[in-house]
Amino acid sequence: MRITKVETIWFEAQPHAVWNAANPKARQALPNNLWVRIHTDSGLSGLGETYYLPRAVAAVIHDVYAPLLVGRDPRDIENHWQNLFSLVNFCGPMGAEMRAISAIDVALWDLLGQIAGLPIHTLLGGRSRDRIRLYNTCVGFGKYPDLDAWTNGRAGELAEDLLRQGITAMKVWPFDRFGPGLAGPENERGQTMVWGAVTAAGTLGHVISNEDLKAGIAVVEDIRRAVGDRMQIAIEGHCRWDLPSSVKIARALEPYDVLWLEEIMPPDNVDAFVRLKAQTTVPICESERVFTRFGFRPWIEKNAVDIVMMDLSWGGGLTEGRKVAAMADTYYLPFTCHDTIGPVALWAATHLMLHAPNGMIMETVRGYIDGWYDDVLEDRIPMIEGRLTLPDRPGLGTRLREDFTSRPNVRIEVTSEENLKAW
Repeated sequence: MRITKVETIWFEAQPHAVWNAANPKARQALPNNLWVRIHTDSGLSGLGETYYLPRAVAAVIHDVYAPLLVGRDPRDIENHWQNLFSLVNFCGPMGAEMRAISAIDVALWDLLGQIAGLPIHTLLGGRSRDRIRLYNTCVGFGKYPDLDAWTNGRAGELAEDLLRQGITAMKVWPFDRFGPGLAGPENERGQTMVWGAVTAAGTLGHVISNEDLKAGIAVVEDIRRAVGDRMQIAIEGHCRWDLPSSVKIARALEPYDVLWLEEIMPPDNVDAFVRLKAQTTVPICESERVFTRFGFRPWIEKNAVDIVMMDLSWGGGLTEGRKVAAMADTYYLPFTCHDTIGPVALWAATHLMLHAPNGMIMETVRGYIDGWYDDVLEDRIPMIEGRLTLPDRPGLGTRLREDFTSRPNVRIEVTSEENLKAW
């Protein structure tokens, strides 16, 4: 068996005014993603996905990786990963290059599962559980205005609504609005539109006032007042604060028994997190901005983190994800996967979370699952009483909708044996 062609699919964004007129309550998500299909001479194809800069990732795939894949056996997944990584590591791999590897890797695992007639979680070594608990990252989309709810004084109501769906954990980012944004020095806290939505990115904040701290804590207090400890609360930091401010935020959160404090500082200085962890009882989570096992190694070895979170579609795919999960398990640390990415990424991550012995909980966005994810895949991932499960099907267990590539603004590129012969 051999790979005959590598295909990428992405979409040009609509003008913001056009999109917003038709979708006033939802950001334009689809153009931020890239899908990869790897085709074989057997007629089978595997599906992968990544998020962010799809044109750049597509260029890496076709200009750099496809010549190392086309004509070779798709089943040699570990060798493919090492080949691709070694090539781009020559110049530095942690960007579009790693996102491209991640999408290709998931597609290869999907393909292997179809060849073997087994689900990916079985190929990884079988299930440790038949379902994984989920939490809702409170982004607004479609019929779920979750972001509007908790940012406008209704966090408790939102928690009650999530509990009615069987969801017992949620994630919010109540301190972002008090840090500096990207709007420039004359409008330090001003909001900036990026990728069709107000971006969570900002420069590093070096002071948070007591007043702002209390306003952020008020979101957590509202949830506790409404539902008590029936809801677990994860706090997202989006890398917005320096060490003293992070310590101040963490200590203020201690009475509320939060699930974790995630990436409150940029992940560029592991030792800063060692200092933070030593000064608070709040569990510290490091997440999607760290790529590969090499990136996570110092976090685990230096005791800088309590929860290890990886994004499989950014940081190395399933091949690397299972190694990071095993490394965390060696230190008796729980493992979880990031997802505000896309439906293929969620299916892939759920396979790993069903397999990994130290799988803790899986991130979801209910507005995405019950929203634009249906525009992409034929199947909606099964959710039962606040938990994700998977059908017993080969590979990922799902595929792109038949009409997916006929949508407006689609951009499809293929590298095949014929293309490469012409080079």
